[in-house]
Amino acid sequence: MSQFRPKYITFDCYGTLTNFQMAEAAQKIYGAQLDAPGMARFIKNFAAFRLDEILGDWKPYNEVLHNAVERTCRRNGVTFRAEDARAIYDTVPSWGPHPDVPDGLAKVAKEIPLVILSNAMNEQIMSNVEKLGAPFHAVYTAQQANAYKPRFQAFEYMFDMLGCGPQDVLHCSSSFRYDLMSAYDLGIKHKVWVNRGHEPANPYYEYTEIKDISGLPGVVGL
Repeated sequence: MSQFRPKYITFDCYGTLTNFQMAEAAQKIYGAQLDAPGMARFIKNFAAFRLDEILGDWKPYNEVLHNAVERTCRRNGVTFRAEDARAIYDTVPSWGPHPDVPDGLAKVAKEIPLVILSNAMNEQIMSNVEKLGAPFHAVYTAQQANAYKPRFQAFEYMFDMLGCGPQDVLHCSSSFRYDLMSAYDLGIKHKVWVNRGHEPANPYYEYTEIKDISGLPGVVGL
């Protein structure tokens, strides 16, 4: 991998670069209504329903969250209020990067163009990107692609916009289910898994593992 210098390094944003705080947002709203085991189940269900909501035709992310929160509340016997789902949606632009991100990105940005492909709305993403501390060549959203990852359409939109193919990029993510499994299936041979503890390792998908973005410069020989 250190021999490969990609045309672009492409990234997942939330969770990989930005500190993904969906569980914390849910805890703030529902924590007083559930005991610790109940809240843990709520958070696990919430993550599963968010994934399920994005696998079909594209819809705005506020609808994704509304539906996912409603289904999670129903599963866990909690009263659903639309304003609670909206409050979770509205907190997303306030999230900042993991501490390791700005310095690691800055080192690679000097040599290789950086690109984000995110399951975000246009109105959300730039506030998060501005906090990352490095310049990006391009930022693409699910809203622009009319599809959420892990659907191939999102990645194909990015390739079309960049004028390149799977062989030209190094894709970096902390998630197999949203990114690295699709990247593998699409023929992206150069992949980096940022092990932030979201998912267990799965060597089948042929990646280089780093513990955080401070390890990324070494992957591309910088």
